[in-house]
Amino acid sequence: MAHQSDLIEQDILTYLKKQEEKSLLRFITCGSVDDGKSTLIGRLLWDSKMVFEDQLATLEIDSKKVGTQGGAIDYALLLDGLQAEREQGITIDVAYRYFSTDRRKFIVADTPGHEQYTRNMVTGASTAQVAVILVDARKGLLTQTRRHSYLVSLVGIRHIVLAINKMDLIDFDEKRFESILRDYEQFAATLGFTSITAIPISALNGDNIIEASANTPWYKGSSLLNHLETVQIEAKSKEQPFRMPVQWVNRPHLDFRGFCGTIASGTIRPGDELQVASSERTSTVARIVTMNGDLPEAIAGQAITLTLSDEIDVSRGDLLTTPDAPPLYTRHTEVHLVWFQDEPLKPGQSYLVKTAAALIPGRVAAVQYAVDVNTLEQKQVSTLGLNEIGVGRLELDRPIPFDPYRRNQDTGSFILIDRFTNATMAAGMFIAAAPEEAQQEQVTQNIAELDDGSAATFISLNDSFITGENLIDLTEKPENIMFNVSGDFLEYLAQGNRVLLRLRNTGQLIPLARLAYEHNLAFEFSRNMNQVDIILYKQSK
Repeated sequence: MAHQSDLIEQDILTYLKKQEEKSLLRFITCGSVDDGKSTLIGRLLWDSKMVFEDQLATLEIDSKKVGTQGGAIDYALLLDGLQAEREQGITIDVAYRYFSTDRRKFIVADTPGHEQYTRNMVTGASTAQVAVILVDARKGLLTQTRRHSYLVSLVGIRHIVLAINKMDLIDFDEKRFESILRDYEQFAATLGFTSITAIPISALNGDNIIEASANTPWYKGSSLLNHLETVQIEAKSKEQPFRMPVQWVNRPHLDFRGFCGTIASGTIRPGDELQVASSERTSTVARIVTMNGDLPEAIAGQAITLTLSDEIDVSRGDLLTTPDAPPLYTRHTEVHLVWFQDEPLKPGQSYLVKTAAALIPGRVAAVQYAVDVNTLEQKQVSTLGLNEIGVGRLELDRPIPFDPYRRNQDTGSFILIDRFTNATMAAGMFIAAAPEEAQQEQVTQNIAELDDGSAATFISLNDSFITGENLIDLTEKPENIMFNVSGDFLEYLAQGNRVLLRLRNTGQLIPLARLAYEHNLAFEFSRNMNQVDIILYKQSK
């Protein structure tokens, strides 16, 4: 099967030791639909002899049955295992495969190219170190090529391989290759990539996949596999501030209380001082416990149990940090969002926010802008739709510790979860702490005289920011009311936010309807026991 098969037979222990000492590279393939991503990985597995004999037999049968190569070997079928994928000839789910060479071990994620499955692509990219972005040499850069490039930059991937595929269909035209490379470099100039390596390939025929191809004598660079074997990736720095989310408090008996978790960043040793981010209580590390005994030192990526010298309150969901470089701690945050669902984002709606350390309610108070993936320009929007990417303000029910994503991906990322369906609505990355604004909508009142001479209570909705449940309670106000709405309040609604007004009875509906009519607003009506609930919002055009 593999290139080390002889060594396995001769000395299995030496083989295992060599495997243990090899570095591991995680990479993804991405790009637009039908650019050849699955075929490329299938070819890598085939040429690196990582296909078992029974897989080969099945592949030959499947290639004749559902293949797209006229009965010849269809390498994409090594990855596309779902029936729907084989019927349609596309990738839907993320497929992970492992292979190795004499120089390195690899875990590759084959991600879908269809815009509909962008959320699956983000899942695969979140753990990758290198992105292989495929481009069909006949079509050049497409919208999905640009979207995936922006997404991989957003999740922190800094090394790009621009694999210009299907060169055999354009007779390995060097000018076309150079033109696509120029277009991509111009587009990606602001994305912050450390390196962009362009390689002309034919995934189906194997040109420049394992070895240099005779069909591209004008190309002087390395083959794709050689580049993946030699690309230098920045390892997690031991010098980063220590972060460990507490996943479990281990209390097997009265004499032991340990805090279990995986170190997100930094290094820890017995005697080091630690701080609980939420309470700022400090203690020192007594022991670093593992199933194989105590350790003198632990680094990022290791799963450990810490015992502390002092009895301080630490619970599941807390974040243990170094007191010299604490994380940000606030409930007002600015974030990047990638929206995953057909149902658009509803600013003000309560979601569950799952971070590395906690699961708490929160809401997107406002969307500041969305990013046009073709031009990378910012466009003003009030909400986000399926696969749209934007920046917004996330407000949480209580403060949480976090780091900006650019500094620490583990403690700087989160997902939004629907509270009723448990569906993942969005992936997010913390940018910074947002400025704190007023916490409640102020409702002031005075008395006004109506045309018929009766008195009315004048309700003034001022410019303070609404948080919490976005609730204005009018159940204690009289039926005769009038509204005076500030421009900032209307702007708040124009940004896609919704406000719940709770009325004492239907008698207050008439002035509210007049308010909606005068300011071109919309509202939804529902009965709540003997009261009336109105959701007030600005309809998008």
